Amino acid sequence: QVQLVESGGGLVQAGGSLRLSCAASGSILRIDAMAWYRQAPGKQRELVALISSGGRANYARSVEGRFTISRDNAKNTVYLQMNSLKPEDTAVYYCNADFLSGRLRRETSWGQGTQVTVPS
Repeated sequence: QVQLVESGGGLVQAGGSLRLSCAASGSILRIDAMAWYRQAPGKQRELVALISSGGRANYARSVEGRFTISRDNAKNTVYLQMNSLKPEDTAVYYCNADFLSGRLRRETSWGQGTQVTVPS
């Protein structure tokens, strides 16, 4: 069984910064893409940023230039550095990982979510 545990959410004033972390543990042979999604109240979950196993990153247009996704493959951890935060960034942030499990199956797993609140 694979677990993704997120940390780093909280309340921050507009213009401030937060850094989210997500550590994967369990029966993992290899992690491929890792990503951050978010879901605001009353809205669908949306992709924020994705990073390949080789480090190539892609971002939603709404966060490009403000957010940076990175990963530490030795620690099976993905990060999201969020700068210049705006009230519209308020959401629950979820990490996601695609991986090859110990059962030799390609699987995907989600974290439990961490709340980010930017008051208007």
